[in-house]
Amino acid sequence: MKITKICCIGAGYVGGPTMAVIAQKCPHVQVTVVDLNAERIAAWNDEDVHNIPIYEPGLSEVVAEARGRNLFFSTDVEKAIDEAQIIFISVNTPTKTYGKGKGMAADLKYIELCARQIAKIAKDNKIVVEKSTLPVRTAEAIKSILDNTGNGVQFQILSNPEFLAEGTAVHDLLHPDRILIGGDETPDGQKAIQALVDVYSNWVRLEKILTTNVWSSELSKLTANAFLAQRISSINALSELCEKTGANINEVAKAIGMDSRIGSKFLKASVGFGGSCFQKDILNLVYIAKSYGLNEVADYWEQVIIMNDHQKRRFSNTIVQTLYNTVADKKITFLGWAFKKDTNDTRESAAIYVANDLISEQAKIAVFDPKVSGKKVLADLDYLETRTSEKNKDGVTSFDNPYEACKNAHAIAVLTEWDEFRQYDWKKIYDGMQKPAFVFDGRNILDAAELEAIGFVYHGIGA
Repeated sequence: MKITKICCIGAGYVGGPTMAVIAQKCPHVQVTVVDLNAERIAAWNDEDVHNIPIYEPGLSEVVAEARGRNLFFSTDVEKAIDEAQIIFISVNTPTKTYGKGKGMAADLKYIELCARQIAKIAKDNKIVVEKSTLPVRTAEAIKSILDNTGNGVQFQILSNPEFLAEGTAVHDLLHPDRILIGGDETPDGQKAIQALVDVYSNWVRLEKILTTNVWSSELSKLTANAFLAQRISSINALSELCEKTGANINEVAKAIGMDSRIGSKFLKASVGFGGSCFQKDILNLVYIAKSYGLNEVADYWEQVIIMNDHQKRRFSNTIVQTLYNTVADKKITFLGWAFKKDTNDTRESAAIYVANDLISEQAKIAVFDPKVSGKKVLADLDYLETRTSEKNKDGVTSFDNPYEACKNAHAIAVLTEWDEFRQYDWKKIYDGMQKPAFVFDGRNILDAAELEAIGFVYHGIGA
């Protein structure tokens, strides 16, 4: 099957960048990204390509090249589904906040809505691709909905999980470690797999395209994120031990990372992991294990989340204890609010939870992040529903200038590893702060000796 038209339902952090790169690399394929959120689609279509709703290095250039040529963003979901040969489902699959599995299981209501809409609209055979991260055997449910439409259309369901790291998403799409495609082992299933392989092979070497059955593909995505998160929790667990024993976590991480069996990636001690995937996917894995009665397996993976939550609480407790056991009415400046550098995504950012703890202690939080708005900061705190929106407004203020954010502060907490923080005039910042002036480096990116020579009291993670 020669693919000439692709549709993606969902214009978020996965759908937008992925389809932009497919369109750039496959100029012979019409790619349409659809979403019911008209404001989001309008942002993707903004004349100034730098105003697209997602910040990723290099993304605006990719969109600028393909948009209007063979890349389109639209709210006309029905038209795009009707015309497409391949339909990617890339909608949100948050953790359930209600009913059975609350707090652990993935909420699949948006996935089911997509399946029902495809079933209603489709008039000819379609390949439906799971791009969202989903529990094992979700494809079975999607296929059941699609195959019972009564209109005779044949559907093939593929699993094609994304392995993007926010901040490097464009690079990851252009130079992937692997492309994973899972599908049925029937002749028709294999033809569908080959059709998607042919799309990716326009720029990805065939030896990097791995094909499996659909269940292995679904589980591989959850497993990959669980393993990465596990490494972060492991090094953070040791950071606390280092602080008690006099060891240095950076030296320990370097020593074990030089072992070729372990490697150095994801061994950076920090205030904890965030983002939309790690916690959600591990909780999903825990729920799946429990649903099969595998309680020891579930307990093992749940401990990764427990350790991550502990690290965030430990960081906020350290700030309170160091500032003479009270932060009431003290200004504490947060440098960074996004969950990691080079993105404006704040989902599950450690900064949200640390700020929430400190506001509960009546601290006054000042925030500077080069890509996150003050409106978003307040929305993140309001989402926790810990206190009223008015009290959040009273407890946090956002700044457009880092030096103004730090002025008259009692302490600075580094919550995101933005490269620009290393380049600041820290002597100027010190001169404008209350004394003694504290720095709590939650990302271990600053030079402790340099700051202490200026006069700062420095606290890193695991140092």
